[in-house]
Amino acid sequence: MNHRVHTFAPVLPVIAVIALLGLPLTPGEGGAGPADAVSGLVVLYCAIRLLRDRRRPLTPTAMLVMGLPVLGLSIAAMDASSPGAGLGGLGRYLQIFVLVPAAVVLLIRDRRDFRVLAWSFVALAVWQGAIGVKQYVTATGASYQGEDIRAVGTFGPTDVMGMATVVSFGLICALALALGRNDARQRTVATACAFALLLPLALSFSRGAWIATAATCALLLALAGLRRALKVAAAVTAAAVVLVGGFGVGTSMLQERIDSITQVTDAPDQSVIDRYTMWAAATAMWREHPLTGVGLKGFPEHRDGNASLALSSGSDTEGAGAAFLKQPLLSPHNMYLLVLSEQGLLGLLTLAGSWLALLVCALRGLFRVHRAQLPSLDCALVSTGLLIWQLVDFAYADIGGPSTVLTAVVFGLAAWWSLVGATQEQRPTAETPVPVLTEGALIQ
Repeated sequence: MNHRVHTFAPVLPVIAVIALLGLPLTPGEGGAGPADAVSGLVVLYCAIRLLRDRRRPLTPTAMLVMGLPVLGLSIAAMDASSPGAGLGGLGRYLQIFVLVPAAVVLLIRDRRDFRVLAWSFVALAVWQGAIGVKQYVTATGASYQGEDIRAVGTFGPTDVMGMATVVSFGLICALALALGRNDARQRTVATACAFALLLPLALSFSRGAWIATAATCALLLALAGLRRALKVAAAVTAAAVVLVGGFGVGTSMLQERIDSITQVTDAPDQSVIDRYTMWAAATAMWREHPLTGVGLKGFPEHRDGNASLALSSGSDTEGAGAAFLKQPLLSPHNMYLLVLSEQGLLGLLTLAGSWLALLVCALRGLFRVHRAQLPSLDCALVSTGLLIWQLVDFAYADIGGPSTVLTAVVFGLAAWWSLVGATQEQRPTAETPVPVLTEGALIQ
């Protein structure tokens, strides 16, 4: 046991961040949580290791890709309405998109460490999903259409996307591990976990998570091979028939939620109307300040001056151990429009440009290991899938809430494969650390 702990010692702090997201939160608690505090310790731990080992951490290419958002963020922080708002927003963005991802890249040594973190995502998703299913069955979840049945896990009604995000990440990791070239036992367990996570994802009633997960899984299956994609599609269809017909999961509420995805223009509900209104407000802010935006954390202050009367006063949250609360709408629920409104074109180009560079490198590495039949196909699929899910979900959501720190770990995993892992693959050999890496990689 001590040998195993020592073997995975560098990534144990990252695993601790993931594990802390499984702890229950105080009802009504939002914003940063214990996992955020530990993520700061992860950055500090990584810095101490670098100083102790006297290593050159990243190549210029990797530093450029991961550090690119700092430019737009710094300018937007200077344009904030107050120094406190600017520093607070700058710290949060640097945590999620620069510091924690860089620390994850530096702490992962090889594919073995990467797979341990991927399985940690799956374990967290299974835990949160099990709590969510229990909430639905016992009517102790968040309020949805007058009933306390919405599965939210330990995140509570103020972060209804928290469990959906965690379960989606776990499902994608499980699917990617099942599609890889690991031993048969791991693939079997991963497949079982992927199918098991379909139920809590459905019971989250999160349309954005459904869309992002469906698109990502379809793409992963296509990348893994047409024959395998057809087999999995048949299995998913069979599982859906069992869930809907055998267990009665296809309630009228769930069916209405699914149907509402196609009604976002014809007969949108109030949540969709609010979202469209805030999107229009964010666009209006950008038009007034096209280059640098209104400043970090400036959206709430400028919202009322740019939003129409169709915007409601807030969303009602209740259930899962929390009292009724009117939650104000303080963001456009679209990461791209939030960045555009607060950081302008400069911020969007630097932040989204970094994400696009990671995606291009991840896909390039994925195609290479797929063609060469190399053993790290699962790592390529995990990182590419998580990154694609996040970028698709950003069209319906933005950062905020205790689950946000998991986004930082996702970008770290994606960056490790894009900038390090893909360069380690030369031939299908045993798992061995590589002491010196090529361009875009760490120097071990």
